[in-house]
Amino acid sequence: MMSRAVIIGAGLGGVLAAAAMSPIVEEVIVLDRDDLPSGPEHRKGLPQGRHAHLLMAGGLDAMEYLVPITSIKKRLLNVGAREISLSSGMVTLSSEGWLRRWRRTHHTMITCTRALVDWTVRSAILEGSSNIEIRKVQAIELLGSAQRVTGVRIKTGTEPEDLHADIIIDATGRGSRILNWLTQLGITGIEEKNVDSGLVNATRIYRTPPGAEDFPLTMVQANPYVNQPGRSAVIVPIEGDRWMVSLAGTRGGEPPADPDGFLAYTLALPHPIVGQLISGAEPLTDVVLSRSTSNSRRYLEKARDWPDGLVVLGDALATFNPAYGQGMSVAALGALELRHQLKYADLAETGLARRVQRRVAKHTATAWSVAVSQDVLYPGLKGSRRTTADRIAATYTRRLTRAATGSMPAAAALWDVTGLKAGPGRVLRPRTMLATLTGAPLPQLTEPPLTPAEREILKTLDTTHTKEASSSTPAT
Repeated sequence: MMSRAVIIGAGLGGVLAAAAMSPIVEEVIVLDRDDLPSGPEHRKGLPQGRHAHLLMAGGLDAMEYLVPITSIKKRLLNVGAREISLSSGMVTLSSEGWLRRWRRTHHTMITCTRALVDWTVRSAILEGSSNIEIRKVQAIELLGSAQRVTGVRIKTGTEPEDLHADIIIDATGRGSRILNWLTQLGITGIEEKNVDSGLVNATRIYRTPPGAEDFPLTMVQANPYVNQPGRSAVIVPIEGDRWMVSLAGTRGGEPPADPDGFLAYTLALPHPIVGQLISGAEPLTDVVLSRSTSNSRRYLEKARDWPDGLVVLGDALATFNPAYGQGMSVAALGALELRHQLKYADLAETGLARRVQRRVAKHTATAWSVAVSQDVLYPGLKGSRRTTADRIAATYTRRLTRAATGSMPAAAALWDVTGLKAGPGRVLRPRTMLATLTGAPLPQLTEPPLTPAEREILKTLDTTHTKEASSSTPAT
């Protein structure tokens, strides 16, 4: 009988899982209930898809490994995505001050719309793998028992159909029904945790102003240390000579949906640079809001019983506050772990699926630690309380961030962790700890670290002073 893998969900995590399984089995079938767009278009089932997405270096490296016949990075850049240097290509106001722009390093990320990432990666994988098939059907339930999953029941027309496989992979995302399916098999008691800061995203697309095509990614980060709602804004360059401007506010500090309120929100941040830049830019869309932003984790790796033949990846395993830009990279790293663990394994081996699930969970844990350690500091948090460990971690992170405003070793540690090139233990290396404890050797910047040419662009685009002057002029 032909060896087969069935993957439920054709989003980014699902197609990357298909790429991971393609060299291992003879047939890979990917199931999705929605029609997939034929180009880089937004998918209805992805509520966060219209907001800023950052493809971090760790995730991109995993994608390049999984799809070796073509460079995902080159394909993305060829269709308009941008490569941004974390060390020199960003203007960032952190909670502790402006981060300096150092010489360019290997710390980079890719920026574009989520739709472009999904379409580019899916196209590359399907072009390079002749044994992958995507079917438009809905998965109803898992087949098998608490000891082994043997397939999935799908809805096709009027009668359900049983689709058997050597391994089933759930990559259905935030709306996964995995806990219900496990309960039907007799597996219960899965620990869940939801940490919700009440974050709301608001995004608007602008045309990149002439002359500003190479303006750095600009970000005003939220401050979790002042016992106030977190408020942030970022301008991300995307394909089509456009700026994607995404605002984020936690409970009590949510951004508005109206254009005037959108601009006012950016100008009221600790520095108005984002508002100043977009005040003179041409908007191309209305403001889009999204509230599907909580951190949610299913601790499947801790389950007392786990069936052979079943693996859960990506957002079906855990979702993260999108403000930290980790979701795509975690999905890619999970798929890479799947490849490494199954490459030379016997799919019928007892305990194999549990081992894979535990290995995948390590990447999830890294992203969870980064997201939750910050979110627990905001007022109005639901689902968790700040612990002593949280306070200790927050104190250290704050000192590290302060040091990073004027210390390259400290900044490099932050780039490694946020880029998912290393786990949280990276910040505890001796050199990083020394930089954290001794502080920044350089004085803090009092203004955004812009070049003279960039300052001139900002001055040209900033119309807020004109609007303020006109609004203060008495009517005659």
